Amino acid sequence: MTQRQQPLPSSGFTYVRLGCHLVCLPGIRRYVIVPLLINILLLGTAFYWLFTKLHQWIPQLMSYVPHWLAWLNFVLWPLAVISIVLVFGYFFSTLANWIAAPFFGLLAEQLEQRLTGHTPDDMSWWSLIADLPRIMKREWLKLCYYLPRAVGLLLIHFIPGIGQLLAPILWFIFGAWMMAIQYCDYPFDNHKIAFANMRRNLAGDRKINLEFGGLISVLTMIPIINLVIMPIAVCGATALWVDRYRQTLINNDRP
Repeated sequence: MTQRQQPLPSSGFTYVRLGCHLVCLPGIRRYVIVPLLINILLLGTAFYWLFTKLHQWIPQLMSYVPHWLAWLNFVLWPLAVISIVLVFGYFFSTLANWIAAPFFGLLAEQLEQRLTGHTPDDMSWWSLIADLPRIMKREWLKLCYYLPRAVGLLLIHFIPGIGQLLAPILWFIFGAWMMAIQYCDYPFDNHKIAFANMRRNLAGDRKINLEFGGLISVLTMIPIINLVIMPIAVCGATALWVDRYRQTLINNDRP
């Protein structure tokens, strides 16, 4: 398969749908098996445990709502559930991504080759093993970017009334942005594009990246679908990279 010639998708949602198609391509499926098994085992177990605990956690979280806002409980209760599922989903998705990062990088590399017709510089499993320290450093950079912002959003939850109403909206927007960063980073990192430069480029096309990340966030909250969404997200993000960033960045940036 060579570079696609049709007009570029104008929506990030389209890249998620495209990822569903690309992940099933012959020759690509074998790079999906290992990360898919990791995701099913880790995320499946984590969400099963979460849903056994929600009935304890939600009343504790709702106890911060002042009595004079008790009439809003019918709105705040589902927002509290969504907030917990978003935070929990991103945390365990991040953990799964740490474990599966080398395989996702290889998946992005092989798919890029199919989409462009260009052979990547490094394709062997041995080169992947040699790259592990750099890959883990990159995952650490993403975590360092995420944590202080996540803590700030978490503190908003404890502002009586308005915090419980505002925090889920901010969590969703931030989660969408982080999902875009998380999955677009694999093709960017394969070409050793600096993390800060990647963020600047994604921010320059913020609408389409927030749409892409937002839909991935929603799908991550849906049982069964959340077990298979990660490889789909990697494939969609790789197509996004090829369409919108590869030509201008591949020879212009190094860490």
